[in-house]
Amino acid sequence: MIRAVALCTLLTACPAVALELPQGARLLSERVSPFDSYALPRAAFVGDGVPAQIFEGQVERRTWRMEGGPFAPLQLLAPLRDQLAARGYEILFECRAQGCGGFDFRFGTEIAPAPHMHVDIGNFRFLSAIRKGDEALSLLVSSTGRSSYIQEIHVVPVAPAAEGAVQDALQPPVAGLVPDEALPGASALGNAVSDALLSRGHILLGDLDFGTGANALGPPGSYDTLAGIAAFLAANPSYRIVLVGHTDSVGGLAANITLSKRRAETVRDRLVSAYAVAPDRVEAEGVGYLGPIASNLTAEGREKNRRVEAMVLPLK
Repeated sequence: MIRAVALCTLLTACPAVALELPQGARLLSERVSPFDSYALPRAAFVGDGVPAQIFEGQVERRTWRMEGGPFAPLQLLAPLRDQLAARGYEILFECRAQGCGGFDFRFGTEIAPAPHMHVDIGNFRFLSAIRKGDEALSLLVSSTGRSSYIQEIHVVPVAPAAEGAVQDALQPPVAGLVPDEALPGASALGNAVSDALLSRGHILLGDLDFGTGANALGPPGSYDTLAGIAAFLAANPSYRIVLVGHTDSVGGLAANITLSKRRAETVRDRLVSAYAVAPDRVEAEGVGYLGPIASNLTAEGREKNRRVEAMVLPLK
C-alpha cells in the first residue's frame, strides 16, 4: 500500500525527510520558499487564536489528493506519524476535528486554498512535530466523501545568509519569468497582483460581488483586480490562471458546486471579452461551500464566502 515519494526542487537539495505516501496519492501542489517563516500550531484553538511556535528556514508546502475512499483521516495519518517517529521527530501536538477547535482551528492555521486542499470541519486530523529543535513539520488530513486530502508543511533550517538570496518560487519554476515590476509602464495594480500571485500562488478577487444564488457581475471595466490579472498574463506568457468559485452554505452541495463554477465562468468570460485574455490562458472551476474563509453562521461570513479566487499555474 505504501510507495516512496521523493520530491526535490530545482532550487534545493532533497528535503531532510521524504515521507512515504499511501498508494494512489496524487500531488496537487508544491511551493518552496527558500527562506520564510511558519507558525507551527502547538495546541488547540483557545480564546482568540491557535497557540503556535515560529520556525524559520526553507518552508516546503505540499498537498496530495486520494480517491477511492472513504478513508478515515486516522487511517492515513497513523502510518505517516509512525514514519516521523522512526526518523527522530518528537510529536508535539495532535488533535481531531472539534478537539482541535473545529472551525476556529481550521481558520487559525495555514492551509492551502481550494482546490489544492479541502478540509471537512467535522472530519480532519492534525499533527505537528519537531526535530533537533529547529526543524518542524505539520500534517493535516481530511476526508470528504470518496476524496481525501493530505497537506504537509515542512520547515528545514538554513543558514541565515540564505535570506533574500532567492525569492519564493512556484513549482515547477519557469525559466525566463519576468515580474511585472521589471516591465516598462507596468501599473501599481498590476504589480500588486503580480506580487501576490508570484509569492503566494493565488489571490482573492476581493472586489467582485455576488449575492446569494447569483452569478452576475457588474458592468465591464468596473473590477480593478481583473485588469491586474490580465496585465499579469500579458507580462508572463509562461503561466495560466485557474479561477475557483466559492459559495456560502445556503442550499445543497451539488447546487452550490454548479453555482460556484458558473461564477468562475462568468469571471473567465469577462477576462476574455473585456480584457482580451486568450481563452486557453484561463480556466474555471467551482468547489461550492467546501472552502470557506469565514463562518457561514453570520451574514457577514456568508458574504465573504461568496467569492472567486485566482491561482497561477505553469502553462500546459
